[in-house]
Amino acid sequence: MNTLESLGQGLRTAVGTLTVFPVGAARWDRATMRWAMALAPVPGLVLGVAGAVLLWGGLAVGASPAVAALLSVGALALLTRGLHLDGLADLADGLGSARPASGALEVMRRSDIGPFGVITLIVVLGLQVACLIQLADSGHATAAVGLVVAVLAGRLAITWACRTGVPSARPEGLGAMVSSVLPWTTVALSSTVVVLASWSLGLVGPWNGLWAPLSVVAGVAAAEGLRWHAVRRLGGITGDVLGAVAETGATVTLVVAALLLA
Repeated sequence: MNTLESLGQGLRTAVGTLTVFPVGAARWDRATMRWAMALAPVPGLVLGVAGAVLLWGGLAVGASPAVAALLSVGALALLTRGLHLDGLADLADGLGSARPASGALEVMRRSDIGPFGVITLIVVLGLQVACLIQLADSGHATAAVGLVVAVLAGRLAITWACRTGVPSARPEGLGAMVSSVLPWTTVALSSTVVVLASWSLGLVGPWNGLWAPLSVVAGVAAAEGLRWHAVRRLGGITGDVLGAVAETGATVTLVVAALLLA
């Protein structure tokens, strides 16, 4: 398989893994997952634009900011099968159990959601909606851009979590497939592209667009803090950790954007 074919297969796998969009059969090997995790911000852009169109459209036809924000956040959950939110809840339950790594991982395997997971979802989703409502005060376009860059930041956080030196908590599963799969150069390239893209999108707002990349950097940094804590407690990453860093990165990006534009 040549480079172009590998890139296309990696993009298909990224879309199939991170969204609900049907893309046909995807390859599950480390070579393909290397491309998929490097390209994770691409399906993030697609998701962000879809949510932003719904947000902007709702505001344009006269819906209240609260209604438009709830619709866009709900749509993003549907378009990701709720997997990232489920991972966030599972990680919250695992870490909140205060058990050793093996016990925490066992808690995370369960299909139910415990009190820590429920509280975390309420806070995170509430913050996302509240921040979009506040961003709408700066203009419909600014709120839409804020949502796009937040989703981009969340998927870039996944790229960072798959870099060299980050182990897997289990010998099987998604975490084992993508752990340490990306060299630093690839992470740096993906980050540069996302930061530049967010800056160009942020030009619809103040500060010559700098509010957007600053928010992205803050969101990814917060997600990296969570990833570091998860690796310290669990011994490595899992699919749930990847979902958790995506939601954390997106939420913190929205919070910082709302504060900068307040």
